[in-house]
Amino acid sequence: MQDWLNMTASDLGRSIGKGKTDPLELSEMFLAKIKAHPYHDRIYARLTEKRARAEAAAASLRAKAGMRRGLLDGVPISWKDLYDTAGVATEAGSALLKGRVPERDAVVLANATRAGLVCLGKTHMTELAFSGLGLNSVTATPPNFRDPALVAGGSSSGAATSVAYGLAAAGIGSDTGGSVRIPSAWNDLVGLKTTHGLLSAKGVVPLCKSFDTVGPLCRSVEDAAELTAVMAGKIAPDLCASTLTGAHLMVLETVALEDCRAEPLAAFETAVDQLAAAGATITRAKIPEVTRAMELAACLFTSEAYAEWHHEIESNPAAMFPPVRERFRAGAAFSAVEYIESWQELRALRDIYHAKTAAFDAVLIPSAPILPPNIERLLSDHAYFISENLLALRNTRIGNLLGSCALTLPTDTQSCGITAMGTPFAEAKILRIGAAMEAVLKT
Repeated sequence: MQDWLNMTASDLGRSIGKGKTDPLELSEMFLAKIKAHPYHDRIYARLTEKRARAEAAAASLRAKAGMRRGLLDGVPISWKDLYDTAGVATEAGSALLKGRVPERDAVVLANATRAGLVCLGKTHMTELAFSGLGLNSVTATPPNFRDPALVAGGSSSGAATSVAYGLAAAGIGSDTGGSVRIPSAWNDLVGLKTTHGLLSAKGVVPLCKSFDTVGPLCRSVEDAAELTAVMAGKIAPDLCASTLTGAHLMVLETVALEDCRAEPLAAFETAVDQLAAAGATITRAKIPEVTRAMELAACLFTSEAYAEWHHEIESNPAAMFPPVRERFRAGAAFSAVEYIESWQELRALRDIYHAKTAAFDAVLIPSAPILPPNIERLLSDHAYFISENLLALRNTRIGNLLGSCALTLPTDTQSCGITAMGTPFAEAKILRIGAAMEAVLKT
């Protein structure tokens, strides 16, 4: 039974299909494990026990009747606390939304429920999803799996740690500037940032609607493919026979490798060498348009975020952690003209970037240029919080700004990931490349 805690979601699904695992017994085991765990209050904002038991019982009956709805029918997962859950508080890690109880599920949660997945509960996150560190002094700060004195990465911090600590088979997070990939990398998981618009954001508490995406944090590329397909109501791509032989991969040297700390950079370069040894052709290139796109980030992200939340923030500013509050307020410095011109320029930069990378199967970058920082230092040193947050988000924002899909994978160095970025809506291709990379990097 304890093996269940370390199995991928897909392997658990196969075990259910073979009659070796009962979904109700599986869910009860996860619920018991969560409640007994010393960090459960720092990882889960609230459990949905009644719902989980009902969904698991239905999945158990379907399994016994040979009427399973798919590979993941009966598998228990967690949901970041910005996905609406009918009749259960959804507060997005913020005191500003305390007591907010939606009437219906988010579309992606409803799709997952129809596919038979079991909702264990809602996980802690950064306030309104606006930080890459995972620090939240208002609700709770989930601990890093490798060292609880360190942050887990944000904003999908609890989603990552629920999986890393064996308290969910997988977690669903969101990614606006890196919020799936940073916690995945820092907790040695697989994380997929989907193309904006691929999955419905209806019923998801927004940060920047122009960039917000839905994505899984999990133990394998197969899990990422299956979970994404379930949330889209589609069939997952076939990852069999994925290979790096003949693959053309670009190492992006613009921005992504600058000021990288020693361990993440060394882990990345070692991983690139492993991919080359497995048959991939590696090209290193600089793309100046990436630098310019990054210069537009401050205007685009903060302007939209503050426009979304300024009424709530200014009605009760003391309810927020000051560094996060001030990050929102930075959006007030930009005019409507600057915002619109920035979007016009970014669209043109995206076209140039994708033309320059079109001949490659994926673009490779370190998932994060830094290791997870210490929680206490972040709380006591404002300047350190600001500098580390900006660095944590730097590489991941490349994918958001350029409209790419992106997959982070663990390397052989703890808390150091490698990311493969693809063209918009090329999730099937990047998942196949990712499956081939995973096979190499795990050896």
